[in-house]
Amino acid sequence: MTVTLEGRPKEIIAGKNYAHLAIPREDGTVQAVIVWADLEGDNVTLNSAEGRSWPANLRKAGNATVTVMADSNPFEWVSVTGNLTQATHDGADEHIDALAKKYLDADSYPFRQPNEQRIKFVLEPERVYYNPPQ
Repeated sequence: MTVTLEGRPKEIIAGKNYAHLAIPREDGTVQAVIVWADLEGDNVTLNSAEGRSWPANLRKAGNATVTVMADSNPFEWVSVTGNLTQATHDGADEHIDALAKKYLDADSYPFRQPNEQRIKFVLEPERVYYNPPQ
């Protein structure tokens, strides 16, 4: 069942806040990485380069949890568990440039490597938990 993101949880993800991505591995352990995240409607979007381990694990698992803390108060956070609905190269370069604008105020992603192929992931929320400020 898909859920909607709204209010403060949506603001936190849309803001310049870093995300923790947790992906189940085939052996039952969890891979956790820090990533940039954004939204398209209620869906969480992520971006990476082909050849890295977490994109391969996300494709295999088909789901992940993204937790984003508000930079003004790390005890205020939102956690979204969602299903992978899209993994595409189409628009991935533009997406990483938009993330670079959001996080670095740079017009293009400055860490691009030669021959790097970017991939954009879209997670559809199945469960959302918001921890309000204490």
